[in-house]
Amino acid sequence: MQQATLAFCMILVTIIAYLAMAKVYKRYSYSFLIPVLTATTIIIIILSLFHISYDSYMVGGQWISSLLGPSVVALAYPLYNQRRFLLDNLLPILGGVLVGASSGMVSVALLAKLLRIDHSLALSLIPKSLTTPIAIEVAKGLGGSASLAVVCVMIAGIFGAIVAPSIFTWLRVHTAIGRGIALGSASHAIGTAKAAEYGELTFSMSSITMALSAIIGSVLGPIVVWMFHI
Repeated sequence: MQQATLAFCMILVTIIAYLAMAKVYKRYSYSFLIPVLTATTIIIIILSLFHISYDSYMVGGQWISSLLGPSVVALAYPLYNQRRFLLDNLLPILGGVLVGASSGMVSVALLAKLLRIDHSLALSLIPKSLTTPIAIEVAKGLGGSASLAVVCVMIAGIFGAIVAPSIFTWLRVHTAIGRGIALGSASHAIGTAKAAEYGELTFSMSSITMALSAIIGSVLGPIVVWMFHI
């Protein structure tokens, strides 16, 4: 009974924090106020103030985490709506996804070698731009830490969603294809949520980019590790 009550409370805290921050973001729309960042910060503060451990939080948090897979599958709907556009632009989409996925992993490998980053951390950083469920499996397969991989994925997603609008303005990226591929390949699900603000087409582009990046990244990850002897 105590476990069930704790799980309910943790789920309730998470939902309330997210809905409250989503309302704030809808009103003010500053990039640094994205709900994923602000809600996560609030939850961390609450857990710290009440001395609630991560394991205790995950009694309820695991139920929210279990929705990651279905939420990714649900992205098929906007993809279906934009299927004609996607087929008409298949080559530039595939080319952009390949460049985005490979450059993300190769840049991490190069920095890991240059800065002599810890072996386990480097392996956990490699899949940072993949969606969380896939990043966890890729990190495990490479010999990295699943927990570290989740942290790296969160940082990459939040950072990308925050700086994307400025980068699009500086580089004059105005097309749905350009914005969608950039957000989907660099910032996975968080970037895809940001892409929804630019319209359904950009959202669809980011969705398919995220899915393709996950597939390409799963294959490319071990090759990058082998090439750079990480």
